[in-house]
Amino acid sequence: MFHVIIPARYASTRLPGKPLLEIAGKPMIQHVWEQARKSQALSVTVATDDPRIAQACSAFGAQVVMTRSDHPSGTDRLQEVVAQMGLDSDACVVNVQGDEPMIPPSLIDQVAANLLAHPEASIATLAEPLSDIESVFNPNVVKLVTDHQGFALYFSRAPIPWCRDAFNEQPRAIPEGMVFRRHIGLYAYKVGFLHDYVKWAPSPLELAESLEQLRALWFGCRIQVADACEVPAPGIDTQDDLDRVRAMLAAS
Repeated sequence: MFHVIIPARYASTRLPGKPLLEIAGKPMIQHVWEQARKSQALSVTVATDDPRIAQACSAFGAQVVMTRSDHPSGTDRLQEVVAQMGLDSDACVVNVQGDEPMIPPSLIDQVAANLLAHPEASIATLAEPLSDIESVFNPNVVKLVTDHQGFALYFSRAPIPWCRDAFNEQPRAIPEGMVFRRHIGLYAYKVGFLHDYVKWAPSPLELAESLEQLRALWFGCRIQVADACEVPAPGIDTQDDLDRVRAMLAAS
């Protein structure tokens, strides 16, 4: 039993109006909404501060919640939406990014089920193994480490864990037997956590790494992490990404 919220902003440095860009005859946000509707969610809601996005979503039948335009983060926007919807503090919401038109519904179901199965957690998220050393050292690829129970210890843009001896010997090779994991930015939250989160000041670690989830760890919240049950589809950040997804959907 969970709800999906899809934040969608018109402003984008690299792709202005991104949610409304056409892919296979539909705006991007419609593809995201349709994928989310294939999950087991009780409801799927688009959250936006732009009337153009709201109008487009209403035209294809989506439920839309208008939000303020001054939110400092996507998590703050999410909290405004759950407050408007009047969801109980124990309710589970999954934040699906509005630029992932090919997101597998199975991942939405998985992250929600993982949160519901771990009452001690405030957040659940997903990861996947990294197989190339370039990604390990790429600051745009967020890495994570967990404890033996699958709860996050830390997220970083730097290579973690740092394999001291192995990297001293072969600095550009993944050490034998070591598995690095990439964070997949799909989150399930408890509503009560969202109400707490917006009251907390950004933490030094969050500001240093520019990673919102570090605020939750800073304030002692537990984040459950599991490897994705399916290979995540590519999101869209650049024109090249858009062209690639357009070609993939045209061929399907």
